[in-house]
Amino acid sequence: MKGGARVPRQKEAPPPAPSDPGKSRVRVGLESKGRRGKKVTVISGLLLDAMELDRLATRLKQVCGSGGTVKDGSIEIQGDQRDRVMQELAGQGYKPKRSGG
Repeated sequence: MKGGARVPRQKEAPPPAPSDPGKSRVRVGLESKGRRGKKVTVISGLLLDAMELDRLATRLKQVCGSGGTVKDGSIEIQGDQRDRVMQELAGQGYKPKRSGG
């Protein structure tokens, strides 16, 4: 080891705990505007940090057998997957509501 003093590592702040799922106002809707007629299931109102949102999106994509992404704090799943998404979210303790038509 060459000269120099050891610098103690700073402890990282613990990640924020996921919010209580029952308190989130989760909306599950269907959009097709600006997507050349393709339908996308949009899940919004989740009070989660970016990592938790990514984990939930991955789980929902697996359940639906479909692709998707996380954009602007909401999850988009390809196709009309509202029923499957609502069932999975309810199983995880959320109280999802269908929005739109």
